[in-house]
Amino acid sequence: MTENQIDGELAETDPTVTTASHDLPVPERLAEFMRTGWAEPPAVTGTPAQSAAFTAARRARLAERFPGETLVVPSGTAKVRSNDSSYEFRPGSDLAWLTTCYEQDAVLVAGPESTTLYVRVRASRESDEFFRSRGGELWVGARRSAEEWSTALGLPCVSLDDLDKALEQLDPATTRVLRGYDPTVDATVTRTDDGLRDGQLATTLSELRLVKDEWEVTQLRDAVDATVRGFADVVRAMPADRESAERLVDGVFGLRARHDGNTVGYGTIAAAGAHACTLHWWRNDGVCRPGELLLLDAGVENRHLYTADITRTVPVDGRFSPVQRRVYETVLAAQEAGIAVIRPGVSWREIHRACMRVIAGALAEWGLLPVPAAESLDDEVGLHRRWTLHSSGHMLGLDVHDCAKARAETYLDGVLAAGNVLTVEPGLYFQPDDLTVPEEYRGIGVRIEDDVLVTADGADVLSAALPRHPDEVEAWMAAERAAGMRLPG
Repeated sequence: MTENQIDGELAETDPTVTTASHDLPVPERLAEFMRTGWAEPPAVTGTPAQSAAFTAARRARLAERFPGETLVVPSGTAKVRSNDSSYEFRPGSDLAWLTTCYEQDAVLVAGPESTTLYVRVRASRESDEFFRSRGGELWVGARRSAEEWSTALGLPCVSLDDLDKALEQLDPATTRVLRGYDPTVDATVTRTDDGLRDGQLATTLSELRLVKDEWEVTQLRDAVDATVRGFADVVRAMPADRESAERLVDGVFGLRARHDGNTVGYGTIAAAGAHACTLHWWRNDGVCRPGELLLLDAGVENRHLYTADITRTVPVDGRFSPVQRRVYETVLAAQEAGIAVIRPGVSWREIHRACMRVIAGALAEWGLLPVPAAESLDDEVGLHRRWTLHSSGHMLGLDVHDCAKARAETYLDGVLAAGNVLTVEPGLYFQPDDLTVPEEYRGIGVRIEDDVLVTADGADVLSAALPRHPDEVEAWMAAERAAGMRLPG
C-alpha cells in the first residue's frame, strides 16, 4: 500500500512535534512533464444499463410523493479506518436504488424540473488532479466522463465539481435531504422543521423499497444462488473427522462472496458448538469439532449490492445425533409453519406467531416450559422466549435488514404484499449454562433461515436449492465432501 499524509493533530497540540506527508514533493518540472504525452482515453459507448428503466420508474414514484420539491440523496463518503486507510466504500442503499451508481461522494439532486447526478468524472490531463489527488486516476483507476456516466445510468450526470453551486441555490423550504451520509451536503443545505421533512424522505424511501421490482428480484436470486454455492464450498472444505477453525468457514465463504459477488452482505456468523447459542457470533475464532453442530449464517452481496441471508445448521461430522435431530426437526417444523402462512394480505407478525406456536408446543411437550404452551404464547408471558429470543424474520434487499426506516404500520405492523422479499428464520438455543434444561440439550443452537419472495398467491422460497430436511442435509454433505474441494470459477 502506498502512504499518505499522517494525521496532524499531534502537531497542533504539541508544537515540538513535526509531522509531514509521506508523499514525495512534486517539482514543477515533473508536474509539467506529467501533464503531457497522454493519449486520448478510449470512448465508452453503448446503451443504458438494463437497470435504467427501473431506476427511472423508482425516481418517478419518489417524486410523486413530494410534488414541487427538490430531493437530495447522497451516496456517502469513505470512512477512515486508521490514519490514511479507509474502510472499503459501500454506497448508501437509497442512492444505489435510485441510480445504480455505486461511487463515493456522488449526490442525486432530483427537482421538479430536472434530475441530475453529481459524480466524480475523468480529470483532464492538463490539470494535476489525475496524479496529485488521492482520488485521481493514477491512484484509484480510470473514471468515466460525465457523458459516459449519463449513458450508462440513463440520467443526466455532471461533474461533482458543480455540486456546491447547485446546493447553494436550493431553497431549504422546498428541499429535503437524506442526511447522515455526506457532511458537506448536510452542512450546505439548511435543516428545517427540526429535520422532520428530511426524516419523511428517509421513511418514504424505505417504504418504496419494500416491494421489489423485477430487476431487483433477479439480483436477489443471483445473490441467493451464489450463497448456496458458498455453503457447498464450506462443507467441502470442513473436515468431518478432525477439528477445524471457524475462521476456515468464514474465509471459504468469503472467497465465494468476493468471487461471485461484491463481498459478504453482513458479518458472517460461523458458530460452532455452543457458539451457536450466541445469536450474533461474529468473532469466528472457535473450533468446529466432530460430534457438534455448525450454525452458518451468511450471505453474498452481489455486484449490484443485493444480499442474500441464509442460515443452515449442520453436523460437523455429517450426521445428526438423536438430540440434535430432535431440536433441528422442531426448528424446521416451525420454519415450515411460518412459510406456509405467507401470501399477500397476511399480517407480517403472523409469520412469527406461526413459528412460535410450533416452538412453544415442542418446549411444552419436552417438559421445559413451566406453563402450558398457550399461556406462554400470550404476549404478556412469553416464557418460551428464553430459548428463542429473536423474531422470525425481516425484509431483505439492498440491506440485510432492509427498509429499516419504514413506519411500523407499513412494515412490522402491516401486511404482506406481492414483491416483498423476506427471511423466515426461527431458532432454538440452549445455553451451555442453562440449568432449566437437561444436560443433553445444553450447548445446542439451531437456526434455519431461508429467503422468500411473496408472490400473488403465496411464497417462492428463493433458497430452496439448499437442503433443509435433516436426511437431505446429511446426504448433501456426503455428496459435497465426496466431490472434493474446489475453487470458485
